[in-house]
Amino acid sequence: MKIGIIGSGNVGSALGKRWAAAGHDIKFGVRNTAKPELVALLQNIGARASAGSVAEAASFGEVIVLTTPWNGTQTAIESAGHLAGKIVVDCTNPLKADLSGLSVGLDTSGAEQVAQWAKGARVVKCFNSTGAENMTNPKFGSDRTVMFLAGDDEAAKGMVSKLGEDLGFEMVDAGRLEIARLLEPVAMLWVHLAFRRGFGRDFAFKLLRR
Repeated sequence: MKIGIIGSGNVGSALGKRWAAAGHDIKFGVRNTAKPELVALLQNIGARASAGSVAEAASFGEVIVLTTPWNGTQTAIESAGHLAGKIVVDCTNPLKADLSGLSVGLDTSGAEQVAQWAKGARVVKCFNSTGAENMTNPKFGSDRTVMFLAGDDEAAKGMVSKLGEDLGFEMVDAGRLEIARLLEPVAMLWVHLAFRRGFGRDFAFKLLRR
């Protein structure tokens, strides 16, 4: 599958590496393709990865993955061009700058805002509720990190779920896109535990069933 990843920070890099290793073709959409960290990332991944403008990555991808900081997300979407009909995976979280809480919610969500900005796109909320390290390796012994997704298009959710399984997550469909109002606070809980309660980044959430 061709995947356009908008952004090449911790999350975008982790997802790109793992998906390329699983046999997908990746194009990172960035403002500066000569950035040393990006050049090193592409060398590390190899032939399955390339980089271009945000619009080029969006045109390339059968699936477009947003991994931008929240304050850059609208600009990235506007730079992407025509997104109607495209699967857009929203990995972002509308975090306040000091990580003290969410700037959007709970009567709406960042994902619903993304859907308004990306008119006609098939938006799926996913890969937002854990750290980049757990995207690199979501397995803790025999346990798999749970990854929830939400969206209004069943076929799009099915494709995103498969991409999550390629990473090693236990994928759980939480429902319609408006359920991102619940999933974004799950991300806030992970951030709170990691940075304010001393957990660090090497932990994840697991779903247990009886």
